[in-house]
Amino acid sequence: MNQPIVTALEQAVQHVRDRDVPLAERLNYIASQVRTLSPEFANAVDTFVDRLERSGAGDQAPAVGDVMPSFILPDDQGRLVSLEQLLEVAPVVVAFHRGHWCPYCRLNAAGLAQIENDIKPVQIVAISAETQSYTRELKAESRANFPFLTDVSNGYALSLNLAIWVDDAMSELIASVGWDIPKYQGSDGWILPIPSVFVVGQDGLIKARHVDPDYRRRLELNDLRIAARSVLA
Repeated sequence: MNQPIVTALEQAVQHVRDRDVPLAERLNYIASQVRTLSPEFANAVDTFVDRLERSGAGDQAPAVGDVMPSFILPDDQGRLVSLEQLLEVAPVVVAFHRGHWCPYCRLNAAGLAQIENDIKPVQIVAISAETQSYTRELKAESRANFPFLTDVSNGYALSLNLAIWVDDAMSELIASVGWDIPKYQGSDGWILPIPSVFVVGQDGLIKARHVDPDYRRRLELNDLRIAARSVLA
């Protein structure tokens, strides 16, 4: 396990990012590359995800029909953004991701940017625990116009029952590849959000959601497009 894996995955992301295929197909390509590059890493991910699924990770997150809990978080330019402020303008898609280092998140963020204009006036905000230098990096790479917010110490994700602890075995593997999660988050802990999407109406209620502890699976872009448009009906 070493830096060449990161380089190979970087090439894989560039290879599939702009393909006109479903997001799931792009993500599956990354998963297949990981398994080819390091069966050890892929098997550890399988074990990690299985533990999360068996423990019901994410099951207690806000559900459709619930009020979406409020937030006030700094964006990639250091400006404070609140959910209430956004909802005064239009419905909001709240998308949690693990960070700029995660190839699945990079593809997902690029996909969100691809449909950003399609779902207007619905707005998108991306949330992770990463500091602003890294949120700016992911925003620029994704060619997104929507804000990338920093959830300091995963506080908001924790309040939504969306934060998970990365066990020692998994954190050691991630670190050995060259991804320094505590550095990216400006903290000492190994906590990550479950990648999730919430479509929130202007009444503050959740109209649709996708929560999956297997970070290799994400809400398909066309499904999000349909959900976002339906909230305007």
